[in-house]
Amino acid sequence: MDLLQYDFFQHALLGSLLTAIACGIVGTYIVSRRLVFISGGITHASFGGLGLGFYLGMNPIWMAMLFSVLSAFGVEWMSKTQDVREDSAIAGVWSLGMALGVIFIFLTPGYAPNLSAYLFGNILTVSTADIVYIAVLALLLVVFFSLFLREIVYVAFDRDFAVTQGLPVKAVEYLMMGCIAVTIVLSIRLVGIMLLMSLLTLPQITVNLFTSDFKKIMFGSIAVGFFGCVAGLVLSYFLNVPSGAFIILVLVLFFLIVKAIKAVLQR
Repeated sequence: MDLLQYDFFQHALLGSLLTAIACGIVGTYIVSRRLVFISGGITHASFGGLGLGFYLGMNPIWMAMLFSVLSAFGVEWMSKTQDVREDSAIAGVWSLGMALGVIFIFLTPGYAPNLSAYLFGNILTVSTADIVYIAVLALLLVVFFSLFLREIVYVAFDRDFAVTQGLPVKAVEYLMMGCIAVTIVLSIRLVGIMLLMSLLTLPQITVNLFTSDFKKIMFGSIAVGFFGCVAGLVLSYFLNVPSGAFIILVLVLFFLIVKAIKAVLQR
């Protein structure tokens, strides 16, 4: 409990909660629509924006967000209108973003930036500004999903049926791709580019072991994600290991334990 006296730990806990809310909401859509590979492509494409931000002396997070949103819309546009296979478009965006990031960082004058916080995450360095950004995002996602949950669920589970019902399928798809991109970038400080895809999927597949209801998966994944963040954060502090990697390790172990318990109960 002594940890709660420190401002950096209070920021880390609040950042964990808000990130769990955002990733829980968006991640449920990702898993339902089987967009895990797309989320990985967008995540790694953001590295190009980070590199460009360092090279231009600008805020790397904002440049990463620009890259991520453009990459998300680009994949959606190419796969839906240009007869390009979705996996091929994702692979191109993924590799292009990583390549541009390496080039821009190499060309950045002066000392090379410390990339570990962006690649592997360090939630103990979350600032007040980071918390404000992720809080605004979480609030917008809650409002958006509350107003358009029916349309989102229809598009997530059966796009063709949603089209026959006259729903704005394309608008929902592009809006959700934008939400995915923004959520990914604002969550980078938590677990980093290399591990973020797991935070968007592991809580959801854990809850999905017991229910297929969209709402229940969404709320359950928020709880599981926050539990994983807090447990990984506390353990990483005492064991002096990177917090991002330990958060994912806790989520993986929790999934395996829950799956084993379910298997035993079904016998």
